[in-house]
Amino acid sequence: MAPLALVLSAASGSLALVAATFFVRFARDTRDRFFAYFAAAFAVLGAHWLLLALLRHEGEVAPLHYSLRVFAFGLIAIAIARKNGA
Repeated sequence: MAPLALVLSAASGSLALVAATFFVRFARDTRDRFFAYFAAAFAVLGAHWLLLALLRHEGEVAPLHYSLRVFAFGLIAIAIARKNGA
């Protein structure tokens, strides 16, 4: 992986974890599970991007990468569905 890609992956991971902390605060203040689901999703995405930067894979072809993203986006879909009453 190119050095710039490593830096961008690490920055994306760090910022996703920052977003997760904001959602944790919103979930605690409002007691709404919607924000808790988003916090969990951003924590998973942040961990994925940091793992990608630390392991320096030459691509995202491993099933682990796809499964982490599917899990995170599934959490977002569940949060939206539960918020809309579906």
